[in-house]
Amino acid sequence: MTKAWVFGDDISTDLIIPGRYLVARTPEALGKYALEGADPNFSKKAGKGDIVIAGKNFGCGSSREQAPVALKGAGIKAVVAESYARIFYRNCVNQGISPLISKGAHRGFKSGDPVDIDLEKGTIRNLRTKKTYTAEPLPPLMLEITRAGGLIPYLKKHKR
Repeated sequence: MTKAWVFGDDISTDLIIPGRYLVARTPEALGKYALEGADPNFSKKAGKGDIVIAGKNFGCGSSREQAPVALKGAGIKAVVAESYARIFYRNCVNQGISPLISKGAHRGFKSGDPVDIDLEKGTIRNLRTKKTYTAEPLPPLMLEITRAGGLIPYLKKHKR
């Protein structure tokens, strides 16, 4: 079952993957420390296919591309936030994580809530409360890149 993990505003790349862990190189190694700065137990709770739901300015701070790599290593398939730091948004796509923009969804979830997400339609449904929230769907090319697992797998698949 896919679960939602809820965070507030201004979750920086340093909260997503603290600098002291940047010596780790693989998604799995970084994933052990994902969001440790905001929730020290996050990586123990998150599972494959889960999503992060947050407020405004998610991924702010440095352009640390290890931040979405850490989320991917923790099993996160999508992030839903009110807004993003622009480079973090693109780094998510490059790593195969779908970043959706939704106003107010983070107020309708509690961490651990079961969730159903439709990336094509841009809907996020809280299965506990039965409420559905809308998001801006990803443009078709970005959706295709995230479905391929990121930019490199996408380019390998579309090699001419």
